[in-house]
Amino acid sequence: MPDSAIGDIIVRLTLGGNIRVEDLAVILSASDTGTLRYLHDTADEVRKKTVGNAVLLRGIIETSNICHQHCRYCGLRKENTKIHRYRMAEGEILAVAKKISACGISTVVLQSGEDLMAADRICALIRKIKEETDLFVTLSIGERGYEDYRAFRKAGADRYLLKHETASKALFESLRPGSSYENRRRCLLRLKELGYETGAGNLVGLPGQDVNDLAADLLYLRDLPADMIGIGPFIAHPDTPLAEFPGGSGEMTLKVVSLARLLLPKANIPATTALGVLEKDGRRKALLAGANVVMLDFTPESYRMHYDIYPGKTHVATEMDGYLEVLKKELQSIGRTVGRDRPLESGLKNGFQAGPNKA
Repeated sequence: MPDSAIGDIIVRLTLGGNIRVEDLAVILSASDTGTLRYLHDTADEVRKKTVGNAVLLRGIIETSNICHQHCRYCGLRKENTKIHRYRMAEGEILAVAKKISACGISTVVLQSGEDLMAADRICALIRKIKEETDLFVTLSIGERGYEDYRAFRKAGADRYLLKHETASKALFESLRPGSSYENRRRCLLRLKELGYETGAGNLVGLPGQDVNDLAADLLYLRDLPADMIGIGPFIAHPDTPLAEFPGGSGEMTLKVVSLARLLLPKANIPATTALGVLEKDGRRKALLAGANVVMLDFTPESYRMHYDIYPGKTHVATEMDGYLEVLKKELQSIGRTVGRDRPLESGLKNGFQAGPNKA
């Protein structure tokens, strides 16, 4: 069991009480086994009560690794000349989306670097997927203008994932030269306004980051509020300016996942691929610490090998490798089942029909 002070904070979290940065920092600084077990078990129990035992699967297609950003931590950064750039054709993407649907997965995630592809081409792709499959569509394609976000929504996009990366303005601007901290937040508010189920999230273990920064991340997610939360460890990429820095820890990442569950009980929280790369058993640990989503990479191997955000990602077992049945057995071993998305609460906001509602 944790000491009484930490136990009191965790109880207040479960009751929706007033929580400060200092409270979260105390928990994030804890390292004793009893405290961590209590934190993860409490988050897991809250997860069970609010979103149930079903794990939601997402099929990812990494449609392009072209990026105009200069992020110092990402292998897709514009300055990385060692990477082979690609952009999948619409027909290729649609074929993979149909495969995802045939596997019984109800959401496709179209993910890319910040590739400034014309909005009308993206809208045409969204409409095609909606017309020819029963999939929900999540976009994870970075910062765009309001009119683009509005056009994607009208075309049928249901969700949008845009990680805020860090709630520290100084850290954000030092790690993302040329990118605006204020615009990132403005984009997230626009997505909420347009009725998307909106995802944000942060990296854990960034150079210069401390527990107060992570606590601020958690309060930002709560106040947005985020419908989806992506939390993963920083993993240094050899072809970036941060190549020599140590990566984030699995233990700290799991603490942030658990606290996110307590602050946002109904949010969808993935057991991220990065945690699985960092620790062999990372995905299972995250599912036992409050996570309820698994993101599965369906990108064809010929492209996936070039979507090199961080070392090890391109070698993770995926459904293209016949992993889906293995995953189902792993979930059964911890008392979990595979679920399907329910109709989106935001599906008809602002007069937008986001496509057929599915059970």
